[in-house]
Amino acid sequence: MKLLIRNGRVICPASGLDAVADVLLEDGRVSAVAPDLSAPGADIFDAAGLVVAPGFIDIHVHLREPGFTHAETIATGARAAAAGGFTTVCCMPNTNPVNDSATVTTYIVEKARREAIVNVCPIGAITKGSAGEELASIGSMIAAGAVAISDDGRPVMNARVIRRAMESARALDVPVIQHCEDLNLSAGGDMHECVESVRLGIRGIPAASEDVMVARDILLAELTGVRYHVAHISTRHAVGMVAFAKQRGLPVTCEATPHHIALHTEHMKPYDSNYKMKPPLRCEHDVDAVISGIASGAVDCLATDHAPHAGDDKMQEFERCPFGITGLETALGVSLEVLVHSGRISLSKLIALYTCEPARVIGWKGEQARGALKPGYTGDVTILHPEYPWTYDVKQTASKSTNTPFNGRTFHGGPIATVVGGQVVWKAPGF
Repeated sequence: MKLLIRNGRVICPASGLDAVADVLLEDGRVSAVAPDLSAPGADIFDAAGLVVAPGFIDIHVHLREPGFTHAETIATGARAAAAGGFTTVCCMPNTNPVNDSATVTTYIVEKARREAIVNVCPIGAITKGSAGEELASIGSMIAAGAVAISDDGRPVMNARVIRRAMESARALDVPVIQHCEDLNLSAGGDMHECVESVRLGIRGIPAASEDVMVARDILLAELTGVRYHVAHISTRHAVGMVAFAKQRGLPVTCEATPHHIALHTEHMKPYDSNYKMKPPLRCEHDVDAVISGIASGAVDCLATDHAPHAGDDKMQEFERCPFGITGLETALGVSLEVLVHSGRISLSKLIALYTCEPARVIGWKGEQARGALKPGYTGDVTILHPEYPWTYDVKQTASKSTNTPFNGRTFHGGPIATVVGGQVVWKAPGF
């Protein structure tokens, strides 16, 4: 099977390419990237006027299966990913049962192979049941297909346990991904602790709850030598500490989410659960610090933290409803608006944040090599238009859930087509 993508502006940050060229995909892999390619018998995709990039990667999503299929499934989450331009997603282990064994990891891998239209890579739990007490079977999960370990929304509070997990991950050469939150400091909080939380009468989550966990874990990462990754970083001090760790040569990385760079506490509609997430929306100075960290390289990549919840769950009192919003379909539009159209970073830099940088964080190599348009790499491609206007209508979402603060928002630029393994799996209406 051959697919020839012609006449597009090919941007591949990993190889430094930014030029009009053709991309030939054969048998699920990149075969050639050059001007005026010829491929008899190939299907043709005319990308004139469009940007052709390596397949976008999201290393932080929640697909809810097994156990919470009323909110999302592997199949529906994968369709939402494709509609957002993502060709690979890494799903967190907070399922039911928790992905803390090779059995659950294998289930996710096989289910995705049968039903997902994008690549789905499981992330295994750090501890059994994500209870923070006893290490899970990390080695067997990695052997079954897990690409990293994390307890995500239930951070490991016990420093001795996380140290042992880091030592295991170091031996297996996989990253530890931590949701950085001191649960004792944040307990009972529902939004960022600030003037707005006082005005609304909502118990706050202090920025320090993130900062102290980042500080602890960086020290342990230095001790163990593990590849350590801070999920959805949201505070100025956390960004500063990661930047300091990088200056010292430590293998510490972090991600930011589109919603944490587009929104802050003053954007929140009072008691609207679509603005409730963890970490919470922070103050404007924290948002500015995260954006500055993206521009400087302190923040390595972008990830959506796509967290679908069924309507009945979200339509409760603000203090009772769960944390989290969907994000796969709006990620590129938000990112272009906040980062590129504002002049903070280049389009090439943004593409790197969704391609070669998340691939580097996970450490894909050999047959799994992705995040670049190079011969032999996985034949995943994201085709986008950086300017065209479109309005997000949650009624048209591919996800099973609709919990988003971006419904009805008009963006300028977004995905046009998603190619996975050399096959077009999604195209924008009208293209």
